[in-house]
Amino acid sequence: MGCFRALLCIIFPPLAVIDRGCGTFIIVLALTAAGWIPGAIAALLLNFMAEEEKEKRKR
Repeated sequence: MGCFRALLCIIFPPLAVIDRGCGTFIIVLALTAAGWIPGAIAALLLNFMAEEEKEKRKR
């Protein structure tokens, strides 16, 4: 995960996961509406997991 994506996860979590699909976006949006911290944590985790999966496919 790049620095810009990580910063975006912290500043505006739903925007950081918009390219991961509609369901992911809605989940992070709901978590952000419930509280900024849960949304930011979910966005960071989802982006980290996506990067891990991407690296696995390269091997």
